[in-house]
Amino acid sequence: MFDVKSKTVRVGDISLSFETGRIARQANGAVVVRSGESIVFASACAASTPNEDRTFLPLRVDYQEKFSSAGKTLGGFVKREGRPSERETLVSRLIDRPIRPLFPEGYFCETQLLTYVWSYDKVNQTDILAITAASAALLISDIPFSKALAGVRVGYINDEFVINPSPSQMEKSELDLVLAGTEDALLMIEGYADFLPEAKVLEALETGHKAIKTICAALSEWAKEIGKEKHNDWIVKAPEELMGLVEKAAGPELVDALQIKDKQARGDAISLIKDRVQTELFPEGEEAKYHKADVSTTFKELQARIMRERILTQRERVDGRGLEDIRPISIQPGLLPRTHGSVLFTRGETQTLAVCTLGSENMAQRYETLDEDSLRRFYLQYFFPPFSVGEVGRSGPAGRREVGHGKLAERALTSTVPSKEEFPYVVRVESNITESNGSSSMASVCGGCIAMMDAGVPIKRPVAGIAMGLILEGENHAVLSDILGLEDALGDMDFKITGDQNGITAFQMDIKVEGITIDIMRQALAQAGRGITHILGIMKEACPTPRKEMSKYAPRIVTMKINPSKIGKLVGPGGKTIRAITADHGVEIDIAEDGTVSVSSNDANGVQAALDMIHGLTADIEVGQVYEGKVTGVVPFGLFVEVIPGQDGLCHISDIDHSRVENIEKLFKEGESIRVKVTDINERGQIKLSRKVLLPKE
Repeated sequence: MFDVKSKTVRVGDISLSFETGRIARQANGAVVVRSGESIVFASACAASTPNEDRTFLPLRVDYQEKFSSAGKTLGGFVKREGRPSERETLVSRLIDRPIRPLFPEGYFCETQLLTYVWSYDKVNQTDILAITAASAALLISDIPFSKALAGVRVGYINDEFVINPSPSQMEKSELDLVLAGTEDALLMIEGYADFLPEAKVLEALETGHKAIKTICAALSEWAKEIGKEKHNDWIVKAPEELMGLVEKAAGPELVDALQIKDKQARGDAISLIKDRVQTELFPEGEEAKYHKADVSTTFKELQARIMRERILTQRERVDGRGLEDIRPISIQPGLLPRTHGSVLFTRGETQTLAVCTLGSENMAQRYETLDEDSLRRFYLQYFFPPFSVGEVGRSGPAGRREVGHGKLAERALTSTVPSKEEFPYVVRVESNITESNGSSSMASVCGGCIAMMDAGVPIKRPVAGIAMGLILEGENHAVLSDILGLEDALGDMDFKITGDQNGITAFQMDIKVEGITIDIMRQALAQAGRGITHILGIMKEACPTPRKEMSKYAPRIVTMKINPSKIGKLVGPGGKTIRAITADHGVEIDIAEDGTVSVSSNDANGVQAALDMIHGLTADIEVGQVYEGKVTGVVPFGLFVEVIPGQDGLCHISDIDHSRVENIEKLFKEGESIRVKVTDINERGQIKLSRKVLLPKE
């Protein structure tokens, strides 16, 4: 019934098995990938006719984690998987970014890649399996896609690189690096580190690429054995003579337009030339000889050729800068008076208004994955409104690009955020992009860092980010620092790097061409290091150190330790005790399992009063200790005294004074203070007090 085909490849200590022919046989291509007891399914489907607007590839990539794969169900009321989680969105981008450049030029058919996690053993991570599974589904299908692609993760544990480490191993790793590439070249890099030196990063890339080559070789062999014949007739290319016609219609004005430094003025000039080209090639009243999409694509190719030739021959860029020049930077900390920390960071025509907000544990970001349900104490959220590029567009929930850019900036800064013990606040940073012309995510790193410093967060050391580009033509190449949007769109590489002079905290690279060598990456890293040093110098001039005093509008948080066995007493029956403390003193209280109690409020007096209450409720009474207590009861045989809130002891009538006490009710009233010493605590926990031992003998 089933014509099952399989392939197994071993990478280090890990075995990957690929199977097709059993499941989803009506898809153009479908593959099940297994590693250990983790199983990921991928399907590839495509329409058989090109998209009418042949200026882009309508590719849709979705990755979904079935919680049943780990024997779990979603928390909350809705138990069905629905809107993609942050992790699912990020993994979808990890799949899309390296696969998209491998489709042949002229392929415009609507294409969909769906990947599902069906089984997860909490050892073999599924994001890298999904990259390889999606590639394999395309490779064996009839969709025009002819190069094997694979993904791996590289960890750095105890001075050794580990391929595809487990989550428990990653807890000890100094590096989290995901790579995707072919046998010939790397196409996508995403890595996070704790100020790792450049040399180690390059070594990690080489180690990861060796594993990728092994997987790709096996997949290429498998595709030759069982792959379907490719539908190359789905590829539509513009007529060869069109480039000459477009170039003639554009004239030398296009060269001049591409030298205008201002983005909007340059865009307006190019649009006028494009309209003229369309008018000349599509005269009114005559039947069109060419497809409008082909003319648009050819016009874009002409722009790229002019820009690239100028950079390679004259070493001069669109805005007149040299290859390593950084655009002018302006930094204005403390721009917003009521926020806890803020800055307006501007680099050329890219600008962010970054804001830092401090809060208690209640402000932490909750998240749920196949591995864990937990809280994030530091998070960065990125907002990219359409006005930042002078356009009209959708405004609403964060799209994939916003989620990806925000996570890159967040993880770039994570290594510099102080521990909970050093700084008990939850830190939220938001990056509001108000202008964009080249790497707003790196502006978010710089702006986010200064916003935290402006809020008084004692960061470990300042971090900056820069985006690097590349123009590659045969043996000739140019590495560009601090790229513009146009250089990203028409260039060959977008390489984002963050850190300081001594190490890297994050790096992300997308490559549009094969042939980028380790030597070029080494040059890009060295050049990026010089750029980061320049940017950090300007950042330190604007904000040399974190502010010593936090904003008066920021909450004050004080932590204390209690015996974990006393947590129940602090909470009280049904939470009654802790609710009373928060209501009476206007504070927020968070209790950790280890007995760490955090009290936060804008009212310092309220915080102190709450701390006193908590101390009283949870402190251990010690024999020999003197306390200022409160009389809670007067009886013929003595006094009941509340030594600390919630804990009473008995001061017997014989322990009240050296002389005989005839009428105790005349001497003491309920509510008055009395100084007593604990003389004994019996096996039942009853406390014996004495006032007499504190009085001088007559």
